Amino acid sequence: MDRTPRDRSSRSRSRSTTSALAVAAVAALALAGCSSGSGGKKAEESAQGAAAGKASTPRMTVALITHQSPGDTFWDIVRKGAEAAAAKDNIKLVYSADPGAGNQAGLVQNAIDQKVDGIAVTLAKPDALKDAVSRAKVAGIPVVGLNSGVSEWRELGLLEFFGQDETVAGEALGKRLNESGAAKAVCVIQEQGNIGLTQRCDGVRKTFSGDTETLYVNGTDMPSVKSTITAKLKEDDAVDYVVTLGAPFALTAAQSVAEAGSKARIATFDLNKQLTGAIADGRVEFAVDQQPYLQGYLAVDSLWLYENNGNYSGGGEQPVLTGPAFVDKSNVGRVAGFAAKGTR
Repeated sequence: MDRTPRDRSSRSRSRSTTSALAVAAVAALALAGCSSGSGGKKAEESAQGAAAGKASTPRMTVALITHQSPGDTFWDIVRKGAEAAAAKDNIKLVYSADPGAGNQAGLVQNAIDQKVDGIAVTLAKPDALKDAVSRAKVAGIPVVGLNSGVSEWRELGLLEFFGQDETVAGEALGKRLNESGAAKAVCVIQEQGNIGLTQRCDGVRKTFSGDTETLYVNGTDMPSVKSTITAKLKEDDAVDYVVTLGAPFALTAAQSVAEAGSKARIATFDLNKQLTGAIADGRVEFAVDQQPYLQGYLAVDSLWLYENNGNYSGGGEQPVLTGPAFVDKSNVGRVAGFAAKGTR
């Protein structure tokens, strides 16, 4: 990806930009402000914009394109973070999603055709997105990745990546299972072919000293998810941990445990406000939080920083990691307040 900001000479403008960007390995936050113009009314308006915490730079259009499935509330949190950054940066945010990899690639092409100023995209199935991302590059549109594709974003030529290393997260969860004394875990994958989900279960299997079995379910049909997990628990009473890969599936798994009369405990990846309650009352032991709000926020904000100040995080070589962070009974009280607002 060309790391020189695109020529905007056709848009006559003068501005001076100041920005600051702080990044941590587990939790990152990017905040930027800018001012434009000098003298008279323009300077006054710029100062007012800066005081309000909103950029006064020219309007940008950014497309956020994910592999969200209908009803998956995880992406509401990603989108909320993206919208917060867009509001601050004077960005028009265009959100679209499709769980079908080919359709998602088509959405990227739509964004290219609309001549957006930047694209943020998830790479759950990177091979299917490769050509579309390449066409964006040819069109001079900077592309950043988020959430899925931590192992593939550099190969595809993306500028930056914001998310969690799913293998590392899975390994961390596997170690946590060891600490709990677990002997057999079932790792529930709700979407076959999703590379990030596969990496999570592979990571668990790598570090967990007990047995790990993969259970595939249809994530778009929650009653089917419940019946499949319930059947597995009734069939195999040796399972003492159910590992799910999303908050809604953990809550469903809790129902399955009760229905099957199983003693299995539940651990999950990802968080939402309903899950914090389940952790607090003991239905779910813990969650691995990748901070989706932060992923959406940083992805959009990074495109503003690149356009207006030539910044790119990680030197174009290293991802910005937003997880893993564990949420359990020891800290769920604090996290629950943020989750209730839809930001965790």
